[in-house]
Amino acid sequence: MTNSRFSIAIHILTLLAKAGPEWVSSDYLAGSVNINPVLIRKEVSNLRKKGLIISKEGKNGGSSLAKPAEKILLSEVYQAVRPASLLGQTRNSPNPDCPVGRQINSHLDTLFQTAENAMISQLHQTTLAEFSEQFH
Repeated sequence: MTNSRFSIAIHILTLLAKAGPEWVSSDYLAGSVNINPVLIRKEVSNLRKKGLIISKEGKNGGSSLAKPAEKILLSEVYQAVRPASLLGQTRNSPNPDCPVGRQINSHLDTLFQTAENAMISQLHQTTLAEFSEQFH
């Protein structure tokens, strides 16, 4: 996956899971992920819109999980940040007179969708709580 949003989202959510009921600042999240706080705030905003995070503004504000980590599936996180295409675009314009060229895009679409479905199925078997337990 060329898109890093999933790994950033999992990092953010894991930090929030480990923090329990405490509010975690975007500066703290940015320091752990080691990226600009503006990018963290954008991802936090997206995760909030998708119902995974709640936020509180102000001096003692920050973010927290919107529901228990046991109720958040990694597939749900992936769907919240899903790139337009996992394995790339197939919209080139191959030669329609070629027996491969005239069919390649439809076969690649099927292949890519099958691969993504398998990945989502695997992610659907793990909760954020289970993933977070790996960190001591």
